[in-house]
Amino acid sequence: MPAAVTSSSSQALPDLYCSKSSTKDDFFFTSTTFRGGASVSGGILVGHLLRPGERSGIIMFCSEKKLREVERIVKANDREYNEKFQYADNRIHTSKYNILTFLPINLFEQFQRVANAYFLCLLILQLIPEISSLTWFTTIVPLVLVITMTAVKDATDDYFRHKSDNQVNNRQSEVLINCKLQNEKWMNVKVGDIIKLENNQFVAADLLLLSSSEPHGLCYVETAELDGETNLKVRHALSVTSELGADISRLARFDGIVVCEVPNNKLDKFMGILSWKDSKHSLNNEKIILRGCILRNTSWCFGMVIFAGPDTKLMQNSGKTKFKRTSIDRLMNTLVLWIFGFLICLGIILAIGNSIWESQTGDQFRTFLFWNEGEKSSVFSGFLTFWSYIIILNTVVPISLYVSVEVIRLGHSYFINWDRKMYYSRKAIPAEARTTTLNEELGQIEYIFSDKTGTLTQNIMTFKRCSINGRIYGEVHDDLDQKTEITQEKEPVDFSVKSQADREFQFFDHNLMESIKMGDPKVHEFLRLLALCHTVMSEENSAGELIYQVQSPDEGALVTAARNFGFIFKSRTPETITIEELGTLVTYQLLAFLDFNNTRKRMSIIVQNPEGQIKLYSKGADTILFEKLHPSNEVLLSLTSDHLSEFAGEGLRTLAIAYRDLDDKYFKEWHKMLEDANAATEERDERIAGLYEEIERDLMLLGATAVEDKLQEGVIETITNLSLANIKIWVLTGDKQETAINIGYACNMLTDDMNDVFVIAGNNAVEVREELRKAKQNLFGQNRNFSNGHVVCEKKQQLELDSIVEETITGDYALIINGHSLAHALESDVKNDLLELACMCKTVVCCRVTPLQKAQVVELVKKYRNAVTLAIGDGANDVSMIKSAHIGVGISGQEGLQAVLASDYSFAQFRYLQRLLLVHGRWSYFRMCKFLCYFFYKNFAFTLVHFWFGFFCGFSAQTVYDQWFITLFNIVYTSLPVLAMGIFDQIALDTSYWTFINHVFIWGSIAIYFSILFIMHSNGIFGIFPNQFPFVGNARHSLTEKCIWLVILLTTVASVMPVVAFRFLKVDLYPTLSDQIRRWQKAQKKARPPSSRRPRTRRSSSRRSGYAFAHQEGYGELITSGKNMRAKNPPPTSELEKTHYNSTSWIENLCKKTTDTVSSFSQEKTVKL
Repeated sequence: MPAAVTSSSSQALPDLYCSKSSTKDDFFFTSTTFRGGASVSGGILVGHLLRPGERSGIIMFCSEKKLREVERIVKANDREYNEKFQYADNRIHTSKYNILTFLPINLFEQFQRVANAYFLCLLILQLIPEISSLTWFTTIVPLVLVITMTAVKDATDDYFRHKSDNQVNNRQSEVLINCKLQNEKWMNVKVGDIIKLENNQFVAADLLLLSSSEPHGLCYVETAELDGETNLKVRHALSVTSELGADISRLARFDGIVVCEVPNNKLDKFMGILSWKDSKHSLNNEKIILRGCILRNTSWCFGMVIFAGPDTKLMQNSGKTKFKRTSIDRLMNTLVLWIFGFLICLGIILAIGNSIWESQTGDQFRTFLFWNEGEKSSVFSGFLTFWSYIIILNTVVPISLYVSVEVIRLGHSYFINWDRKMYYSRKAIPAEARTTTLNEELGQIEYIFSDKTGTLTQNIMTFKRCSINGRIYGEVHDDLDQKTEITQEKEPVDFSVKSQADREFQFFDHNLMESIKMGDPKVHEFLRLLALCHTVMSEENSAGELIYQVQSPDEGALVTAARNFGFIFKSRTPETITIEELGTLVTYQLLAFLDFNNTRKRMSIIVQNPEGQIKLYSKGADTILFEKLHPSNEVLLSLTSDHLSEFAGEGLRTLAIAYRDLDDKYFKEWHKMLEDANAATEERDERIAGLYEEIERDLMLLGATAVEDKLQEGVIETITNLSLANIKIWVLTGDKQETAINIGYACNMLTDDMNDVFVIAGNNAVEVREELRKAKQNLFGQNRNFSNGHVVCEKKQQLELDSIVEETITGDYALIINGHSLAHALESDVKNDLLELACMCKTVVCCRVTPLQKAQVVELVKKYRNAVTLAIGDGANDVSMIKSAHIGVGISGQEGLQAVLASDYSFAQFRYLQRLLLVHGRWSYFRMCKFLCYFFYKNFAFTLVHFWFGFFCGFSAQTVYDQWFITLFNIVYTSLPVLAMGIFDQIALDTSYWTFINHVFIWGSIAIYFSILFIMHSNGIFGIFPNQFPFVGNARHSLTEKCIWLVILLTTVASVMPVVAFRFLKVDLYPTLSDQIRRWQKAQKKARPPSSRRPRTRRSSSRRSGYAFAHQEGYGELITSGKNMRAKNPPPTSELEKTHYNSTSWIENLCKKTTDTVSSFSQEKTVKL
């Protein structure tokens, strides 16, 4: 908290903001800049809390107009007082428009399209009768149609945003008003209100925790919406407020005042002071519950609103909704400008021709045209002719182009919505294109930024394998003792006879149960360790079922496995742990708890069994624990190391298990030294760490565990295929570094075959810059001259050079950087070095990043790489990233719908991203490009006839076609073929010949043309509209002439044959990859060899431990202090639904079938599918 600022002289008076009288119960808040002798700590604007009657050279901060907030003062249960500061209410807005702003903002956005502005100018010109030979409605009708269609689409999208906002704003919350709890909508919650939360409820605003149902004011929250982590976190109230309990009268009388920091986006920091009962209490992040959290394993709690609505840290990390445009839109804008320039050139040529013709030949027609001498000069005639031809030739870029583009995009969006291969049947969730303007951009993605938890993983930990005393358990063998894969037909171990067993736990190796029944002491000791060495809390629900409250999902998996095998953790106190060993209750005395931290990467407990034996049980990272083993474990260590490598090679999270028998006298001496270290005032942590190291030695190895952090189905195949398409995938997660690395290995994004993995973990900008430079030197070699990054223009040139150098990099590299290092790396003088290194790496993993940092990384790549980006996530912490990327994809997961509502596309599983990009994205881009080429070709051919005809009509701006033909050419006659190709055309792999659609649209267009032609030239239409259709019988008589049909046939052949010949030669001489695969498919249809299943190969990998990575420091102290021991059981919590499914897309099967074939066709290192 900033210190109070006082002034000792009249010359140090601050600049006056305002002054206002107040009652004697008011507190004054001052926030000023000073002149003269006033001292301000750190050179920042600070505040001071004054009681009535205090005198100082400081004037209170107040204003009817809201000034920039530099400190926040909140008084509990006093809305009138807090309203003086004009704090934001709890209503949120994620929409772009409202009723008043929709029309002007949407029109402004639409007229940013050059074509819309272009056609508006043409409309104005057509209103001038002297230069217009076409009626004005031919332009205004399609222009209004395009603008209306786009506006309706934008309004629909924003309507759903409003609907989502209303759903959130109308949620109910219990608020303490007038000494009683009342149900209030979230949007009506005010700063300073006291709110009651119940188990499994979302937190409505950023709260100061006052009291809870748990001892010592503890509560448990899940922060998945904020940082992606689903392991529970502990928050605890101040002791002075925890005494309030659930006493409504005492809570209503609570009038504490909080002075704290201003709203910001830092999720892990909070600074403030609570003033109450003439005493002040320091506040930190452990006392705050943030909006977006879910209250877990806590019956109820009360909190005081500090930040509401847009001021909450969740909303501070949410980016603004941006207007997204595709590269095709930008290309079309550029083309319109070029074509407009071309149109002006044609108009100038024809205008000059008209002036020349008027001066040389036009005099001969003046008498015939009843012109008087001198009424019309040749120059003025050329000027009018210029504008007339601008109007006539405008069909080279007709407004129907944009109508057709919107129709095609709408069709592509429906294809995505209707795709059955992207439909998740287990939860009945289809894929949804939430926008219709970005489909073709899906085919141009170069960078994917992905969240981890809930996106790549299911966040469900399962005990899969273990190694005990040199023997692997968890594998399945056939009759010949050969290892086989576990299938659905395989019978799992029957745990139904155990009443306390977890019904969802499955294990397929019956040998472990047999070893337990035979009394193998090593197996018993192994399972006993799993049941004792952990931080899990247990309780029984109303049905008598045993419920575990786990701090990390890893521990939950291990304790659940021991429970199913007969070693059931029952309960604990600060001094004891009670477990049931094969039906017998055994209580162990807890003598010491050696807690986990990121340096130790292990945890240990020291217990005394009923026989009086003292044992140390330890589990942790194998690379750490193996160094603590007794030399007699050499043989077992070798076997277990091989097993760990095998487990890690399958992407499992491994953990080493060991124990030590302790002498009673030795332990007492050690414990005495530990007590002295805990009481020390200097070097306390170092002394404790040294004592931990002292006792955790000469351990006896028991074995290792292998836990599967379940990836979503198809993640590995999806990432592999996207990499084949030369798409780079970056993982941006709020989870711990080691957890993210482990998932990287499990997804095959990180492999042991990589040349190097760079880890950036500097604590300041200098360290980060130096680590980046060292990494670049290792990547490029010592001969490259690195710039210092201070000159932005030079760095931009350097990045352009790097795009060339990137192609010459040999080998695979990975970059791993954590959140605090990334904060320094994103500074202006370092970020270019970061980007340069990251773009040269095959895989980038950013850990412990905030939602805002995710967006900053995306913006960095967008700005300096000029690449099309896609961001995918499933939680509210991914919203900023999703909004910042060119394409935002939301996964309908277990973390709410915030990501989906902010996204452009949504579906239920990460594996569908492959089909979205490689199928729908490629087809959309492919179709749109062919559509544009086709459209401009036909319109140039149609429009340039007027240019040619100008030389035969005296440059008089007359049209060679009748007005109805001009009107219907793009709308009716030629619209169906281009729309059919733009919507239904597919790549050569899928169709080689005309389909039913081709026949309908081609022959249908021809039939429509002749039908309309005969109707317009018929007697019937002439009788109804004689002035508009005077050419009676013209079509009937003309088409009876043989020469007419001969000209049509020759024109068609002359137009088609060059294209057919060119395509034939191109396919034969320079076949594309698609042509090669199509040939192979045709050959396969003739041969049809029997398919053989390839045996599964196991990759070798370095050992990795997963246990410590999801664990959190500090739980050991909570357990031994007894602060988290419950007095009563809270209501049961719901369990996460486990899903399992199998699906394979066509492109996955194609990749498997054509791996060997494609390699023989193509010599390229990278294959784009």
